[in-house]
Amino acid sequence: MKHLIFLFLVITQAVIAQTSLFNQVKATNIGPTIMSGRVVDIAVNPKNPTEFYVAYASGGLWYTQNNGTSFSPVMDNATTINCGAVTVDWNLGTIWVGTGEINASRSSYAGVGVLKSSDKGKTWENLGLTNSHHISRIWVNPSNVNEIVVAALGHLYTTNKERGIYKSTDGGKSWQQTLYVADDTGIVDLAVSNSNPNLMFAAAWQKDRKAWHFDGDGEKSGIYKSEDAGNSWQRITTKASGFPADEGVGRIGLALFNEKVIYAVVDNQNKRPKTVSKNKLTTMLASPGDVSGTSNKEINQALKESGFSEKYRAENIKNWLENNSSSPALKGFLDANKALFETEVIGCEVYKSEDGGVTWKKANSNYIDDMYYTYGYYFANISVDATNPNRLYIGGVPLLFSADGGKTFEAISKENVHADHHVTWINPENPNHIINGNDGGINISYDNGDHWIKCNNEAVSQLYAVNVDDQEKYNVYGGMQDNGVWFGPNDFQQNVAWHQEGKYPYQELIGGDGMQIQVDPRNPNVVFTGFQFGNYYRIDQKEGQFDFISPKPAKDEKPLRFNWQTPILLSSHNSDIVYMGSNFMHRSMNQGKSWEKISGDLTKGAIDGNVAFGTITTVAESPLQFGLLYVGTDDGNLQVSKDGGVSWQLISTNLPQNLWVSRVVASSHQKGRVYCTLNGYRNDDFESYVFVSEDFGAQWIPISSGLTQAVNVLVEDVVNENILFVGTDNGLFISLDKGATWQDFSCGMPKVAVHDVKIQPRAKDLIVGTHGRAIYKVGIAKVQELTSTLLAKKVHLFELTDRTKSERWGKKAYAWEAANAPTQEIVFYTSIEGTAVLTITNDQNREVYQKTIALTKGLNSFPYSYEISKEVADKWNKSDKKIGIKAAENNCYYLPAGKYKVTLTTEDASASATFEIKPAKNKKSE
Repeated sequence: MKHLIFLFLVITQAVIAQTSLFNQVKATNIGPTIMSGRVVDIAVNPKNPTEFYVAYASGGLWYTQNNGTSFSPVMDNATTINCGAVTVDWNLGTIWVGTGEINASRSSYAGVGVLKSSDKGKTWENLGLTNSHHISRIWVNPSNVNEIVVAALGHLYTTNKERGIYKSTDGGKSWQQTLYVADDTGIVDLAVSNSNPNLMFAAAWQKDRKAWHFDGDGEKSGIYKSEDAGNSWQRITTKASGFPADEGVGRIGLALFNEKVIYAVVDNQNKRPKTVSKNKLTTMLASPGDVSGTSNKEINQALKESGFSEKYRAENIKNWLENNSSSPALKGFLDANKALFETEVIGCEVYKSEDGGVTWKKANSNYIDDMYYTYGYYFANISVDATNPNRLYIGGVPLLFSADGGKTFEAISKENVHADHHVTWINPENPNHIINGNDGGINISYDNGDHWIKCNNEAVSQLYAVNVDDQEKYNVYGGMQDNGVWFGPNDFQQNVAWHQEGKYPYQELIGGDGMQIQVDPRNPNVVFTGFQFGNYYRIDQKEGQFDFISPKPAKDEKPLRFNWQTPILLSSHNSDIVYMGSNFMHRSMNQGKSWEKISGDLTKGAIDGNVAFGTITTVAESPLQFGLLYVGTDDGNLQVSKDGGVSWQLISTNLPQNLWVSRVVASSHQKGRVYCTLNGYRNDDFESYVFVSEDFGAQWIPISSGLTQAVNVLVEDVVNENILFVGTDNGLFISLDKGATWQDFSCGMPKVAVHDVKIQPRAKDLIVGTHGRAIYKVGIAKVQELTSTLLAKKVHLFELTDRTKSERWGKKAYAWEAANAPTQEIVFYTSIEGTAVLTITNDQNREVYQKTIALTKGLNSFPYSYEISKEVADKWNKSDKKIGIKAAENNCYYLPAGKYKVTLTTEDASASATFEIKPAKNKKSE
């Protein structure tokens, strides 16, 4: 059933896009670019390594033919841009993409199966396996492209049977499942011998991810071998083989040197012998008073090693100890996790087989520390030099190199290389030339990592949250996955001029995983933001102040539970008032200097697990009434307080249960109106859940009919109460009738996850934060005018822009540049298809311009260049000796100063609007 629903959602989204009124309302990407995004795979032309493809987890497939100097997206018209693997036949130019990221993170989005392009990305064909969700590898026989083997990892959060190894002998028309391990175990890697394509090795990975817990290992994890081109398989990692074969085996990566020599890197979650190592966190906390002097970096590393980085950060630990070293919060933390503190897990290990996988020996002499921590599920990749079996690369938090077959390693990721490494390509002709893909994009080295080129030129960052300030030339703010919080100008244009200027237009505010942002409307220098698990700061950029403001548990309380993306909100009634959600609602009356709890636990309670859960995910305050508050949680609770937190009422009993409340929005038009969106992503449920209530949540009405994919955010327009915007896991949508119907609103954007949306009310701009393609801006001034009366018209012309005449029209500033070309965007709405005649007349009602243009139902834009024909100019000069119209430097004739009327005429309707060209004040006038 889920398989059919998934196909239906994909088809429905295509239909919505085709019928949208907004196919000419184009979004503009406004960066940022230099922090890039998570790379999952690369495909390099072995005959010309300056030509390669880069697959980003949620940013699509990009192509370069100039060694990464620039890239072009080649997957933007596909049904998804969520990538897991890419394979290319360089002779034919054919591309295969396995969709759906395999790194099992909280935002590893599902795909739609195997996609194929025979025209270098212009068009894409779906070859099936849609319910596999996450594909790790695709192998295509170079001698017979109809023979394809696919490694499918399967669903992220639930069990399913469409996982394992699939083979096709007819180019993907049909598939046979040749290896199935279990419904909770998929194939995370596939390695095929270059000299003998009958010989294949596959790595199985057993995992169980829930919203509150991730178990990334199990005895079903192991390595399988095929000697008949993937038609049959045999498990080769048994207890007698020398390779780990128990419940502690996590993710495995494979690399073949030849038919006999195989390497495997494994995330070994078994415990180290107690005599070998004492947990770092135990040592630190043995004398709690000394922790305050320990760096946050050291504490965070210790938390990672102990498995707590999914729940706590150094700031949390220090806050517990600030006033009382015997804090119940700390004591509860230590008691509950005593077993974990006793020993560390083994972590990253490298194994080698020299007999085709029959027997294995551990290659590394010592523990490979500070490599995986507890994030082994995120990595497990290994590469071997095709000319020397002793030269290995393994990716984890750092990138490590071994010259002795894995016995010892050294870090080769330098200061301009981002952490968290997922793929490394080694040039078979020059092994010192490597291309590395990590969480911060692509890096290239020609001296085996001594020096690196950073190839971050494209906007592929993964946004969690966006916001704007209210300056005349306003800034845009964005919190990004693993790349902190940045802000920059809303008119950012991607180019490399900043290389000369020395300053990138965007600036970083804070590091970590960047989260929500609030800006004081009275002083844009004051920003409230932070990183994961509720670590928030008040930053005064002008004064250089950086104050930690997050609420702390009282001395007699257990630790507060903060969501990965903790909500923070400045009150629209008084910007000194700040709200934050843990499992409680907190309020500060002095911008975070002190806090009070204004609720009990608003969640369903804590659940045992290694991921923070039972937390508040979204908060809202009514712009129409101070103290009218709404709170949503990750376990499905939605509550309202009408008295500033004195009392709370559960209002989600009539909503679908146990879904993540992704957004709650208090209307700015009607006090009793409230919207909520629920998200089933963490149940592999991709349906849309959007609701509205007109009575403070007492009754809910579903308004998601026609939407596709899980919904992350909803925004109510600030001008037109009928207009709503929603961001889903696969695009941006708009409703003109309060949610009764929906239309695609993502022209200019690929099918990318939209995590956050904000409106800059003065500029009438929609700012869209995507999780894979950075930030987009859409002008919505004309959209806001689409009332029911206007929509009923056959044709309507919107107000036009006046401008001042300039002597520079048609002139070149430099001989090698294009001539200055002024443009007037003539925007109109029509409810019909066909053609119309556009005419422009002057204030003497003389027709000076005419053109027949096509009509497309919806909003249209016609760019008018202010040009008139020579014939019109000559007649005008003849009738009015003072007008003096002359050809510009580019031999074009432009309208003189004056008032003009634009008329759009169809067979049975017409509409008009006027504009003025004002006389030039000086030579610099635009």
